[in-house]
Amino acid sequence: MASNYTALGVQLMTTGEKAGTWGTLTNTNWNIMEQISGGYIVQTLNAAGAGANTTTLSVNDGTAGATLAHRVIILGAVSAQAITGNKIVTIPLDVQTFYIIKNSTSGAYTVQFKYVTGSGNSVTWSSTEKGYKILYAAADDGTNPNIIDVGIGTMTSFTLAGTSGSSQTISDGNTATIAAGNGITTTAAATDTVTIAANPAMTPYISSTGKVLVMGF
Repeated sequence: MASNYTALGVQLMTTGEKAGTWGTLTNTNWNIMEQISGGYIVQTLNAAGAGANTTTLSVNDGTAGATLAHRVIILGAVSAQAITGNKIVTIPLDVQTFYIIKNSTSGAYTVQFKYVTGSGNSVTWSSTEKGYKILYAAADDGTNPNIIDVGIGTMTSFTLAGTSGSSQTISDGNTATIAAGNGITTTAAATDTVTIAANPAMTPYISSTGKVLVMGF
């Protein structure tokens, strides 16, 4: 029986085949495994042109370098890639792994990560959401597999609470005015304005659901 490949491109060699080449092929397999376990890669999203379009990630059988066979994927560019339309990024139906993915784009457009076909769940960064997500590609249904946001990513809000128990939530990228009273002391006028920058760097944090952890990205 001829050798075959896993969903992420690792070659499964059949005993008795490819005599004299097992060393080279095994080294390539280990390189692919390193990518899968902790590799980092940047995937631009304008390969299909400007505007709204789809970037299809495909496996490289027996060859290192496939974007989908890396653990950490930066969508866009390290210093943010300008996009001019909503983007979709797809992976094959049989891929089952987890990813740490950053939406590193600029522009008021969404970025969606999904399986290439089917009606299973996908994950979308909103037009104002720029940051990391940890996703699990479940491949739990060959027809409608799911991409699952496991709930680990950049903190997007926090609460300032007064001693009386009242609180004011400041969302990521928004401005809130904090009134004096309820245990909150202002320093200048009757109110102070507090602005929270998009995706602020914050200390590790667990959400009320018990799933959110910020590692300082």
